[in-house]
Amino acid sequence: MLSNGLDEFYNSILRKQSIPETVVGGKQVANRFLEELFSILFSGYHSERNFTSKEQIIDQLELFRIRWKNLLEPYATYAEREFGRSVVLDDILHNFISKLPSIYQWMWEDAEAAFLGDPAAESIHEVILAYSGFYAGAVHRVANYFFKSSLPIFPKLLSGVAHEATGIDIHPGAEIGRSFFMDHGTGIVIGETTHIADNVKIYQGVTLGALSVNKSLAKQKRHPTIEEGVVIYAGATILGGDTIIGKKSVIGGNAWITQSIPPYSIVYQKSEVRVRSSNEIQGLDFTI
Repeated sequence: MLSNGLDEFYNSILRKQSIPETVVGGKQVANRFLEELFSILFSGYHSERNFTSKEQIIDQLELFRIRWKNLLEPYATYAEREFGRSVVLDDILHNFISKLPSIYQWMWEDAEAAFLGDPAAESIHEVILAYSGFYAGAVHRVANYFFKSSLPIFPKLLSGVAHEATGIDIHPGAEIGRSFFMDHGTGIVIGETTHIADNVKIYQGVTLGALSVNKSLAKQKRHPTIEEGVVIYAGATILGGDTIIGKKSVIGGNAWITQSIPPYSIVYQKSEVRVRSSNEIQGLDFTI
């Protein structure tokens, strides 16, 4: 005989589970999508195979399009049922394949920016294989396309795959320019309405966030604009939709910014160094 609490718990799971005909598969679907796509785009890096002809690549991309038109169909059904929004997957995936050349080019420019911007990087190949910042950025470029196509849920699942793998959290709605480099990357958070221009470099622990989490601001620009050539060092926090970091500026580590910064600025936290007296040194007695 089940207790009332357990019985209600089991019934709650039954009521709240995701119905496959309504929302496909769950997180593992986004992971599979990225694995299959990257095995084509980065053959030999994200897969053990290598293509020997253009025809093989064309065939693989067409098979990919057909397969994922079927697998993503429940998201289109969900959009229609929940939001009254018509989503034509055939058009979305055709357009995605047509945009892949530019998406792919931008991914490689990101890899080159990482190689040129990190003295520890020995090759672009190493960047593609091992750099978490590159992977998170590449996933974002795919997720951003599907976000703008109005396909619900799926773009955020794509971003979630990268977040879990790298510790980098980029909302799929964020607009990010060319040659973007996240050095180390862990703990970076980039909000939905962030605009990042070309040739920007960001270190670990940076937050590009909103000043307010009020739900009424959902349709407004809540996150900052980062202009071309800006470098943002570890732990810096930049907040607000009206906040603009001017081009070629350098934001030092742990800076807290809620107002615009002119181009070519340097913002840093001032550290104070004081030499202790001999009495102070002798008086220290730490016990752990």
